[in-house]
Amino acid sequence: MSTVHREANGLRAALSTVRSTPIADGSTLDEIFARALLGSVAEPGDGLLGRAIDAIGAIGAAEVLLDSASPAVLVDALTRAGGSIDAREAETGLARWSPRLDHGAFARSLEQAARVGAHLLLPSDAAWPVGVDELGIHAPLGLWVRGREHALGSSASISLVGARAATGYGEHVTMEASAGLVDRGFTVVSGGAYGIDGMAHRSALASDGTTVAFLAGGVDRFYPMGHETLLARIVATGAVVSELPCGAAPTKWRFLQRNRLIAAASEGTVVLEAGFRSGSLNTAGHAAALGRPLGAVPGPVTSPASAGCHRLLREYDAVCVTDAEQMAELVGGARRPGGRAADPTSDDRGTGMATSHDAVRVLDALSTRSPRELADVARRCGMTPSSVMGVLGGLEAIAQAKRHPLGWLRVRRG
Repeated sequence: MSTVHREANGLRAALSTVRSTPIADGSTLDEIFARALLGSVAEPGDGLLGRAIDAIGAIGAAEVLLDSASPAVLVDALTRAGGSIDAREAETGLARWSPRLDHGAFARSLEQAARVGAHLLLPSDAAWPVGVDELGIHAPLGLWVRGREHALGSSASISLVGARAATGYGEHVTMEASAGLVDRGFTVVSGGAYGIDGMAHRSALASDGTTVAFLAGGVDRFYPMGHETLLARIVATGAVVSELPCGAAPTKWRFLQRNRLIAAASEGTVVLEAGFRSGSLNTAGHAAALGRPLGAVPGPVTSPASAGCHRLLREYDAVCVTDAEQMAELVGGARRPGGRAADPTSDDRGTGMATSHDAVRVLDALSTRSPRELADVARRCGMTPSSVMGVLGGLEAIAQAKRHPLGWLRVRRG
């Protein structure tokens, strides 16, 4: 009996509770277990793990991890399956994933999912949003869903995103747009955040429409807390979704990765109001990189809250849209040809384009109060200790991290 099958059988009851359909056979059980497990040890969008799964499948990748295989074994398995990986990549990958392999925490995560009624959706399921498959090796391994799974598979969906610090103008435009799109049969997709996201969801619900919220943490921990009631209402008629297991905390890196799902799971993206470096521009970048229609709502030229929308119109050839009818036309195929794709790796929350993804992940893993040892920081951010040490040196040089006798601290701003 394989390690995966033995482990999966041990958790059969727990795995059965997180599926909306009965588990048909042993191979299905193993696939569910493997994808749930891999999703708990890797950060969202891990391309190396995606390449491994493409070559040897989720079960094969989980087997390698559970058997504590050496980098050479991983290289051999992928090479024989036609994949491409070198010894250094294999060593780095296993060093990222292995420290997070915690059987007790994994079992508790499944129990928590069962308590809140969350289901694990797999790529083979009918309700799977096929648009996310276009992310290739960066596609999610599975999606945890609370609510109606089939809300994700809507053939007519559009994402409405924008600033958290929305103005009255931005909220009014969003309210009218979301209601108008619902009237035209669209599912409204957004990120559940304050400001534009929240208004898009609320307006869709008020119009008796379907709306889907993608979270940057586990679906058992509604975030932001001020939207707990709103997200509970979405669960009742639509869906709240995350690729992260229950218990996972939202971090800045995970918000950046969450944005790619918002863009990929919908037919097009519209930015309704955004500052010059708003996180919603990151979502717009993913939409453009995927070749999806991208729209932006103009605002007063004197308003910093609309500077990001104007930037999309000027620099990235987003289509100017002003109402639900024009947004529906956008998704129907009306887009400006020859547009330049925005950079989907641009940083979020106004920190600037130059900040590296590794730096974001390491900063997420540090505390401003409690010093953390190198190994703990590496485990928290899903990187190797040597990689973390290199990043910490750079952060120390620009006064964003500092050494402490007991480890490392994040420098408090302000």
